[in-house]
Amino acid sequence: MTSRIRTAAATAVLALALPVVAVGAAQAVPSPATVAAPSAQRAALQLTLPRPTGPYAVGEDVLHLVDVHRQDPWVPSAGPRQLMVSMFYPARRGTGRPAPYMDATEAQLLLDQRAPGSGLPAQLLADTRTYAFTDARPDQGRYPLVVLSPGFGLPRQTLTALAVGLTSHGYVVALVDHTYEDSGTTFPDGRTLTCAVCDGPLDAVTAADSRAKDVSFVLDQLTGPRPAWRHAGLIDARRIGMAGHSLGGMAAIPVMATDRRVRAGVDLDGAIVAGLPTGDLHHRPFLLLGNPLDHSVGGGEGSWSDAWPQLDGWKRWLTVTGATHLNFTDLPLLGDEVGYPTPGAQISGARSTAVTLAYVAAFFDLQLKGVPQPLFDGPSAAYPEVVFQKK
Repeated sequence: MTSRIRTAAATAVLALALPVVAVGAAQAVPSPATVAAPSAQRAALQLTLPRPTGPYAVGEDVLHLVDVHRQDPWVPSAGPRQLMVSMFYPARRGTGRPAPYMDATEAQLLLDQRAPGSGLPAQLLADTRTYAFTDARPDQGRYPLVVLSPGFGLPRQTLTALAVGLTSHGYVVALVDHTYEDSGTTFPDGRTLTCAVCDGPLDAVTAADSRAKDVSFVLDQLTGPRPAWRHAGLIDARRIGMAGHSLGGMAAIPVMATDRRVRAGVDLDGAIVAGLPTGDLHHRPFLLLGNPLDHSVGGGEGSWSDAWPQLDGWKRWLTVTGATHLNFTDLPLLGDEVGYPTPGAQISGARSTAVTLAYVAAFFDLQLKGVPQPLFDGPSAAYPEVVFQKK
């Protein structure tokens, strides 16, 4: 499979949509990596994601899935496509033990990518409090499933706050790592596979199509006749949605076009490049939520304007005032906690995290649970940062 960009225009759009790897770390990096605090102060830090606001406690499992029918698209010599997936589920309170954010090797690789030489201990990032619990007893009932896909170059864990928040409101969440597309993914045998496609040009459509195959395989493994997850009985397979950041949000288009199980999609600040099947969603709902510099009407990145008329179901196009590209991930939140504000952001990481969760949860409550959501009727006094571009 080629990794060449098909056109110069596609190259420009991908670079804008995925600045995680398109620009140098010192420019792009709202990460928890660059810290001015002395070592003693760092040692006393406890990084913490937001406390969940929903009625459910959150359990977490980690799955290793192998697609024996598909060769890895980026490193064919690696053999079958292998994926790591974090499963979050409504759980019984007081059960399980605190789940780590990531392992120390993954944390070090993320820090090396984001701000090399910063000196922030990898273990500090790895031990971030998530409010999810390993081996927690599952709650009773059946819940909608939401698949989350991270931005290109970023590991799945950078969407943990969104995953935990959604789960606390009554969802099962599958947070997928797309192997060889991020800073590093550790597998059960101890291998940590790093990004094989981050240093060269990437075909955005090919990458999004590959992620669509990943997601459909994960759904097969979770909802098929012999599910790979021990708590698969929690999933209501009639109610499945997908959300993603950057390339992960872009990938929601081919996922929905090729897999009718996915009933609703969310794109968090990902470009929708030419060649994606935006006209093939068959009237299913879609939410665009992005930063205003790139994704306002008339903003610097015009792909949402081009795609908007082809989205033929329920749809909203919203922007978050003051947000940058990475404000839809955990990184600004963690960066604020260690005293490194997000370059260019005029909104705190905690606030952008809360806004993102509010609107993504409201979207899936409306589309998968059928609960009316006034948030989508127009501007909200509770979230004045959110601007309706089109509806």
